[in-house]
Amino acid sequence: MKQVEHIGIAVKSLASAIPLYEKLLNTSCYKTEEVASEKVKTAFFRQGETKIELLESSDPEGVIARFIEKKGEGLHHIAFAVTDIEAEMARLKNEGFQLLNETPKKGADNKLVCFLHPKGTTGVLVELCMEIS
Repeated sequence: MKQVEHIGIAVKSLASAIPLYEKLLNTSCYKTEEVASEKVKTAFFRQGETKIELLESSDPEGVIARFIEKKGEGLHHIAFAVTDIEAEMARLKNEGFQLLNETPKKGADNKLVCFLHPKGTTGVLVELCMEIS
């Protein structure tokens, strides 16, 4: 793993969370995107070398909606940049980590992604992400 790529934060509403984070981080949201396959709308901020990703559910039954219902708004996941996602997935699976998807899938911000089950990572949902060339 190279570095923390972004930190994902679940929010009920991007419309109210974006202005709040613009004030908090003293920077503008540089990108919004809908990822239909994940039933989520995202907003990105850059803070130094790390990005902050706000996640709003686009479906009342979506994973973010269920997360907020269970735990409330807040930290959802931490993402690490990798140079070869398939090799890193194989390495982590070999180390005993449970992958939530067996093959990389397209995520937000032009990335291939894979998530690790939080039961094996001290309760933290971990995302691996690799820039799509």
